[in-house]
Amino acid sequence: MDITDRRTLLKATGGAGIAALAGCVSTTDDEGSTETEDGNGGEDTATEGGGGGETGPYEIGMVDSLTGSLSAFGERNQRGKDLALAAVNDVGIDGRELSITVEDSESENQGGIAAAQKLVNQDGVPFLIGAVGSGVSLAIYESVVQGTDVVQLSQNSTGLNLTDFPGLLRMSPSGRAQSLALSNLIDEDGYDEVAITYVNNDYGQSLTDAFVDAWGGDVAYNSPHDQEQQSYSGVISEMNDSGADAWLFITYQAEFATMVNEVVSSGYEAQFYGADSVSGDNVLENTPEGSMDGMKIVVPSAPVEEENYQQFADEFQNEYDQEPTAWAAYAYDCVVNAALAIQAADEFTGAALQDTVRRVSGPEGETVTSFEAASEILADGGGPDDVDYQGVSGPIDFDENGDPVGFLQILEVQDHAYEGVGFIEG
Repeated sequence: MDITDRRTLLKATGGAGIAALAGCVSTTDDEGSTETEDGNGGEDTATEGGGGGETGPYEIGMVDSLTGSLSAFGERNQRGKDLALAAVNDVGIDGRELSITVEDSESENQGGIAAAQKLVNQDGVPFLIGAVGSGVSLAIYESVVQGTDVVQLSQNSTGLNLTDFPGLLRMSPSGRAQSLALSNLIDEDGYDEVAITYVNNDYGQSLTDAFVDAWGGDVAYNSPHDQEQQSYSGVISEMNDSGADAWLFITYQAEFATMVNEVVSSGYEAQFYGADSVSGDNVLENTPEGSMDGMKIVVPSAPVEEENYQQFADEFQNEYDQEPTAWAAYAYDCVVNAALAIQAADEFTGAALQDTVRRVSGPEGETVTSFEAASEILADGGGPDDVDYQGVSGPIDFDENGDPVGFLQILEVQDHAYEGVGFIEG
């Protein structure tokens, strides 16, 4: 089976860029400390939208992984968020600024719930960006958002079961296409037997279940593991004993790095495959040179050939001296989408934003690729259906389940570095 038979192969090239991109605003610096800037002067959050006479900033919330096992993703999110906030506030929303209060989920369900409760119940934000982990996003929705008018838009969650909650929007695509792509990729490479280990949460379970459903070969080993363990030698030994030559890892960076080191120390050999969450600089920095060469990973991606993405990547490179990832691009688009929903709404309430959040990036309107261009249409009297914001992460276009159209990229580890070898439209 050829991957291109199942998905449109947009590009196959070695060394492609990894797309892997006022008020109280909390940000996290590279050392992990949290800073808060308060430019709101103690004023209450304005409740009128679209230039309704108020002058204070529109305040929304964001739950992010500033600490914990997903903090690498959180750091990327914060950089994308900050670039988008600057772009929005350079233009303004009918003369007003956008403010984002960021709270830390600590990469855990309970931390996410506490952060969301603070933002929604105490701060009264009508729009909530969050979270990173699929289980955290779902916990927030079920415990805090469901039954209210608050808009929740996850920046990074790919778990399949979020599709069952259409009130929970997400900017990153569902992992279902990722699981199918991994199945096709392993089959195309000539393997008919696979050993799988997955992180024991909603994200790991749902992607693994989708992979097994799509996989036509034998599953020699299929077992979960817990987060933040000091050793996974038992898991690695069992994968080796299974006899499978292809090993699939659906876990997080810290856990995977530990596994790689234990594979090396045990002298085991296998062809590695991975879901998006195993890739990152943290893995490269904490594993031996050559230990993963040849590994293939399927990750969500942005359309790196598009002009608006390239402009975003240039700005990101100038600001942070590194290339953006898809996770930064998703966070960027969450902020822009929120700002456009606010400008298009009749008032700054959750009910009004529920009506505009999907429409400002829907396919009915005029295609635009920046907040400035979209804002001009709205300022000239256009409504939410007159705008089709095409984001730096892709076309967005939320479906009835709150899922967007997305892109996937195939990475291969070469000389202990990630190299793009193809794109797939999900």
